[in-house]
Amino acid sequence: MGKPTGFMEYDREETIAVEPKERIKNFNEFHIPLSKEKRREQGARCMDCGVPFCQSGMELMGMTSGCPLHNLVPEWNDLVYEDNLKRAYERLIKTNNFPEFTSRVCPALCEKACTCGLNGSPVSVRENENSIIENAYEKGYAKARPPKVRTDKKIAVIGSGPAGLAAADQLNKRGHSVTVYERDDRVGGLLMYGIPNMKLEKRFIERKIEVMKEEGVEFVTGTDIGKDIKAAKILKEYDRVILACGAKNPRDIKAEGRDAEGIYFAVDFLTSTTKSLLNSDLKDQKYISAKGKNVIIIGGGDTGNDCVGTCIRHGAKSVTQLEMMPKAPDERAEDNPWPEWPKVCKTDYGQEEAIAVFGHDPRIYQTTVKEFLKDKKGAVCGVKTVKLESKKDEKTGRMVMTEVAGSEKVLNAELVLIAAGFLGTQKYVADAFGVKLNERTNVAADQETYATSVERVYAAGDVRRGQSLVVWAIREGREVARAVDESLMGYSYLSVQ
Repeated sequence: MGKPTGFMEYDREETIAVEPKERIKNFNEFHIPLSKEKRREQGARCMDCGVPFCQSGMELMGMTSGCPLHNLVPEWNDLVYEDNLKRAYERLIKTNNFPEFTSRVCPALCEKACTCGLNGSPVSVRENENSIIENAYEKGYAKARPPKVRTDKKIAVIGSGPAGLAAADQLNKRGHSVTVYERDDRVGGLLMYGIPNMKLEKRFIERKIEVMKEEGVEFVTGTDIGKDIKAAKILKEYDRVILACGAKNPRDIKAEGRDAEGIYFAVDFLTSTTKSLLNSDLKDQKYISAKGKNVIIIGGGDTGNDCVGTCIRHGAKSVTQLEMMPKAPDERAEDNPWPEWPKVCKTDYGQEEAIAVFGHDPRIYQTTVKEFLKDKKGAVCGVKTVKLESKKDEKTGRMVMTEVAGSEKVLNAELVLIAAGFLGTQKYVADAFGVKLNERTNVAADQETYATSVERVYAAGDVRRGQSLVVWAIREGREVARAVDESLMGYSYLSVQ
């Protein structure tokens, strides 16, 4: 611990965000890095706790506290303070294959469990992580390092999201020959098309993919396994197969008028914008446009917020975000103590931009859609909403959200986006390989070995655990890689922590 009194001497200081009305003029990332000296001060704030909850990744009250990757946070925070960024990078990549992604899109579970946050502001762990990895690329530390020895084993990874990429990266480092299949036109899965460019610029994904290609990983895009290539052919050509194709079944809203034109799933809306942005800077007009429209977004999570920010950049007339649950408290409740995940209200970048543009928070709580209204041409022209309240179900004894009689209200809408989460894997992939699904319609795979019901076929990431965080996907990718390596070689020295 280089600066024992650092947490007392320095206040938390974050990167400066471009003002909302300025940043909505484009789809670029909008945070300005701190100076080198300021970043060292932020590293100095780390207390090097005797019990570093930031890296624990443990379950508390059904929620994750600390980093699931068990990142060596105190070590590289101290190295940031000591200005030894090469060593910090070496410690960082021991547990995390893709800090360039997590330092941008992770909700920073590490910071929520930081001991400094118990009586003050937590250490800016995520931003420190970002400074380490970006410096590593700048100085050449993050260059390609192909394995010196190759085995004769071949592995197919189906899906190029964070789980698939992590598995491929680990197994390639071991010397196995890895081919990653992606049905979209670009590599990255959720990272590429599920997250807007202003949150994760796609050049950072492409930068890492180029490194992986130089290291020997093969990528095949525009190929849908189970449709374009039969699963039997994959099983014949490869020694092992890893299913890492995500949880792609969006949860729908079953309400009258659902067949109206102008109602889309959020993932399709976000994907269309990013594809058009990358292909033509939106000039081809091949995207679902919110320009000049009243937009209703159903869902209050990260994806809903991403839709808010994207619609504002399109030039929407208005944006309203509906949330079924009550507004969370602004500060921790007594029954939600540190180091549990804080169940508090978060105003994200999209909501900040809506407040700046429209003058109010776009969120309406305890509300859902009861009916989609159509005009004479069959296009959506509004939604009928209803308020919800929490009541105990007499049969189960559980608290459920129920409609409040007489609370219906009509809102204008020419575009409706459903951001209500995902239900599980797309069944045709599971059917193609003959693997069993569990009760949540995810691929059933062993918790320790990640093996499915079909010999030589494994599953990891959202396809196995359901919709989750990028850090969990990376962890599962690392763990399935170790399991596959052990099954092939009889032992493994691949690290999972």
